[in-house]
Amino acid sequence: MRPIAAELITAKIAAAIVDINLHLPPDVERALREAEQKETSTAGRSVLQKLLLNAQAARADGLPLCQDTGTCVVFLEIGQEVRIVGDLNESIQSGVARGYQSLRKSIVRDPLDRMNTQDNTPAVIHTEIVAGDVCKINLLAKGGGAENKSALYMLRPTADKNEIIAKIVETVRRADSAPCPPLILGIGLGGTFDTAPLLAKKALLREIGGTHPNQNYAALEKEILRAVNKLNIGPAGYGGITTALAAHVQAAPCHIASLPLAVNIQCHAARHCEIVL
Repeated sequence: MRPIAAELITAKIAAAIVDINLHLPPDVERALREAEQKETSTAGRSVLQKLLLNAQAARADGLPLCQDTGTCVVFLEIGQEVRIVGDLNESIQSGVARGYQSLRKSIVRDPLDRMNTQDNTPAVIHTEIVAGDVCKINLLAKGGGAENKSALYMLRPTADKNEIIAKIVETVRRADSAPCPPLILGIGLGGTFDTAPLLAKKALLREIGGTHPNQNYAALEKEILRAVNKLNIGPAGYGGITTALAAHVQAAPCHIASLPLAVNIQCHAARHCEIVL
């Protein structure tokens, strides 16, 4: 068994949370630059330029990319040959609390009394046991505005590709400018009522510009992106051909009588990173 100290996990998470809130991932910045070159709307192009300037200012001045510093979502892969020395859950929550000391706290302890926890905990933790002696931690700071416009559908099992695309497009159309486009769309297809949204959220971790390993889903992603960008919502809702930067599909086996579809909408501030221990 390979030991990993809980305090190391705390320290790595705390540092990573600050970093992802101040630095736009290179793939997102690259996608914004490419979009700015192609955008046909003058107002839309101006928004994209301002988003790039915002990313530069955040980096230079040590300020958050957005005032909404998000819910901290943790995807944890623990190798079965790893032994955590200490309390794993406590190490993650402590890292989140430490990382958010100088950032906005957005989590309330209860959905009805709305009292802020004052340290942005608890984080949402998804744990998977895998082979090997490595611990991987993917962090995602998920803003509330885009999350609010996400959706889950239980489609008929006979639904074809066109119906799936139509549902996704309708979800984005209804969202309009509220989730701060340009967007990244995480799409979970298959699984069950509870796992489809998790697939969708995991899909947001993929690098923009990468190609799906399955050629059918790679083609579907391109079709979805084309259809969404025909909506003319554009950057910040000012019109244009850049409503979304990417559509990422993650699929799973499902019941013969079911076809779950989850659409997790992410704003352009796609703040995430991977820690490998």
